[in-house]
Amino acid sequence: RLAEEDLRKADLGPLLRDVDAVFHLAAMGGLLRSWTWFRDYQDCNILATQRLLDAVLAEGVPHLVHVSTSSVYGRDSSGDEHQEPAPISPYGVTKLAAEHLVRAYAANFDVSATVLRYFSIFGPRQRPDMGYHIFIDRILKGETITIAGDGRQTRGNTYVADCVAATLAAFDRGPVPEVVGETFNIGGGEVISALDALSLIERITGREARIVHGPARPGEQQQALADTRKARRVLGWRPTVGIEAGLRAQVAWQMQRLGLAEETA
Repeated sequence: RLAEEDLRKADLGPLLRDVDAVFHLAAMGGLLRSWTWFRDYQDCNILATQRLLDAVLAEGVPHLVHVSTSSVYGRDSSGDEHQEPAPISPYGVTKLAAEHLVRAYAANFDVSATVLRYFSIFGPRQRPDMGYHIFIDRILKGETITIAGDGRQTRGNTYVADCVAATLAAFDRGPVPEVVGETFNIGGGEVISALDALSLIERITGREARIVHGPARPGEQQQALADTRKARRVLGWRPTVGIEAGLRAQVAWQMQRLGLAEETA
C-alpha cells in the first residue's frame, strides 16, 4: 500500500503499526541548495527524523534501517566507519545530526537501529540534479557542461541495484548485535574522476562533450571512495555493478526518456 505522507506533520503511528522494519530514506538531498534552503534541510532531515523516531518508539518497531550519506565525513571520505565525521556543507551537517538523533534514541530508549552511509548513487532514475544525470543529458542534447573546479574530484559511485541489495541485507540480517547500533559504508569499489566519467560517457554515447570549467562548489567532497570491508564481512554484501556497466544502463534509460533509443539501436 502506497501512502504519500509528509514526515514533518503526518500522524505516523498508524502507518508503522505491526511492521517488521522501517527503512528511513526520506530526506532533502543535494549539496548546493543546502546553503540557501537551510530551513528546509533542517526540517526534512532533522525534524522529520525525530518525529519518525518517536513513532518507531511508540509502535515498538523491531528494526530501523536509517540511511545516511558519505557527506557526513567531509572533504575526504575514503576511510572506514571509524573516520571522524567532519561535514563541510549544511546538507552533511543535517544528515549527521539525524544520525546522532538515531543513536540518542537507541541509547536512551533501546530503539534497534542500523545506519547505512550511501556513497554517490547512480544508475537509471538518478535525480536530475546529480552530476551523471546532468552530464548525460547535456551530452545527448549537445549542450555545454560546466565542470565545477578542475574536474579531478573523485567518486566511488554506487549502482542503485547494489544500494538496494545492501539495504535489504541489513534487514535480512535482522536486529542482531552485529547489525543493531552499527554503521556501514555502502559504496562501489571503483574510483573515477569527474573528467574521466565524462570521457567514459562520451565513449558510450559516441558523442563529444562541450566542457567549460567553473568555480569549485562550496562544501564539495574532493575524494569519496567507500571502505566497505565491514559491510562485506557483517552483511555479506558486496558491490556487483561497475562504473561502465552502470553508466551504460543509465545512458540507455536517459536516451529512452529523450526518445533517442531507436536512433542508436
